[in-house]
Amino acid sequence: MTLLRPNARPLGRLLGRCLLVIGTLAPSVARVAAETAPPPLVLVAASDPAFRPFGRFDRATPEGLQVVWQASGLEIAFEGPRLSFLFTGAEKQAFLDAEVDGDHEVFRVPAGDAVRVPWTGRLGPGLHRLRLTKRSEASAGTAWLRGIEIAPGCSVHAPAPRRPSRHLLFLGDSITAGACNEDGAADQWDDRSTHNALLSYASLTAAALGADLENISVSGMGISEGYVEVTAPDVWDRVRPAKDAPRAALGAWQPDIVFFNFGENDASYTRRNGRPFPADFVPRYVALAAGVRQAFPKAELVVLRGGMGGGATDARLIAAWNKVVAQIEAADPRATHYVFTHWSALHPRVADDKAMAGELSAWLSAQPFAGASPRP
Repeated sequence: MTLLRPNARPLGRLLGRCLLVIGTLAPSVARVAAETAPPPLVLVAASDPAFRPFGRFDRATPEGLQVVWQASGLEIAFEGPRLSFLFTGAEKQAFLDAEVDGDHEVFRVPAGDAVRVPWTGRLGPGLHRLRLTKRSEASAGTAWLRGIEIAPGCSVHAPAPRRPSRHLLFLGDSITAGACNEDGAADQWDDRSTHNALLSYASLTAAALGADLENISVSGMGISEGYVEVTAPDVWDRVRPAKDAPRAALGAWQPDIVFFNFGENDASYTRRNGRPFPADFVPRYVALAAGVRQAFPKAELVVLRGGMGGGATDARLIAAWNKVVAQIEAADPRATHYVFTHWSALHPRVADDKAMAGELSAWLSAQPFAGASPRP
């Protein structure tokens, strides 16, 4: 396990209720080491009701909870001076952001069974709040979280409930997933630690509005064609970005606003291969919106365009997108659209994400539906 960021945090203020092991003097160094070694940590399974999940998960197997979609995670409050995370079945590159009492560590989940990743920051006595979030996108890698481990005699608690102003669902491609946003002068795909969904324009917009979000986006994915096998109609309602993945329990979380941002890959992939823009782009996009409307009858639908050069300048994409918007809005009185003025020739970097989030947040604040009563 390689930590990507240093950690330092203040000692906790609350008095902990955990058991402490105090070593005693012994004539043998080996005996002293044995007597002063901390006792084994105790597993708090991911199924424990004290965990509060957010985002979309696969809960179908007994191994734990599969962390798949970017910006999904769990919160829990715990006591004690020790903490580790227990994973199994990691595939490819799954990077997570662990936040304890405002301090962060970023780590990649190692492959293997019963892999333990320790929290290396200091934990004083008292109650701590943990937020564990998937940083890298779903298609980059996944892992099963079996739970957290804490010191024996310590307890866990459900964290104080959040009261988000809205629930936002973003459906998109690499632009929305935050791909490459912490890269340097060139986009790169070998090290996914610099692909940070937590600083995507989607996450930044949700933070600006005090909203919860689900981010169901896949780099390279289009409506009709793209650089990956799946298309948006294939996976928008799945627990994983695969055609044969189980469908998510959509009724358990109802968004107030659903954002769509597609077309960049349909345009660039066909252009790169010397083919015309997909003839079925418009009907497939309209059908996707209709399916989302059926699943979320009370949501506002917002069709976005932009963030990169195709959405900003590609005449074929713009013409097709205009037809999509016209047809969706003609059929659905709770649908509208927005075009970003800010865009990047490369994948948006964090500065670009901030600019896009600023645009979108300001636009949303001026919409009639933004004044609807917030959730209780």
